[in-house]
Parts: sequence; structure tokens; C-alpha cells
Amino acid sequence: LLLGCELTASTKSYTFQVDEEDDSDHILALSVVCLTDGAKDECNVVEVVGRNHENQEIAVPVANLKLSCQPLLSLDNFKLQPPVTFRLAAGSGPVHLAGWHRIMHREDASFEEDDDMSEEDEEELPPIMPAKK
Repeated sequence: LLLGCELTASTKSYTFQVDEEDDSDHILALSVVCLTDGAKDECNVVEVVGRNHENQEIAVPVANLKLSCQPLLSLDNFKLQPPVTFRLAAGSGPVHLAGWHRIMHREDASFEEDDDMSEEDEEELPPIMPAKK
């Protein structure tokens, strides 16, 4: 599924969340952040706001765009775990974010690892040798 949103002076944030009762794993990947028509030549800082393993909010800047020197940034499918909020921390935009959303169903057999490997299938690693001086 494709994702797209726009951050502006009037809409400073966008939150992507999934249904908590959904029994699937979700991956959100951010591909491109770019200034769009009507942007001023000012610094536009886009932050990703999420939660760490202790459930504390963390805000990380992922893009600093300026029309005259860097109007577009490719994030090479920067993967995130929903829920996540995109926030325009500085500037007035408009900034367009594009990416994709993948749903992995847990009952899918390809998602589970095969723990039934026999000893024959296991590959032996050579011993670690000390470095030569």
C-alpha cells in the first residue's frame, strides 16, 4: 500500500497508526520527503516521532529541506514501526512525504522460521585462529 501525506503551517503533523486489535505485523517505509509548490526558501525540518522500548516518546529529525539548496531527500525506504507521527518541527512547508505500508499476516507460514533443522543441515564454522603479529 502506498503512503502519502503533506505537512504545512496549518497541518504540522500526521500520525500513522494501525488497529491495535489487528493480529498482523506492519512495516511503514519512508521513501521521499520533498518541498512542494508554494514552499518558501526557509529551513523545513521534518521529525519522526515514535516510542522506544521503554514506551518513551522520541523525536528524531529525518530531513532538513530548503528550496534553494535541498528541496528533496531520498530516505531509501527508511523503515518504521507504527504508530508513528511525522511532524514539521520548523518551517511552513508544504512538505510532501511518500512511502509504502506493508502488512505481514502472522499466520503466514513464510513469516515463521523453521526450527526443525537437523544436525546434518547445520553448517560447521571453522575455529577462530589467533591473529598473526
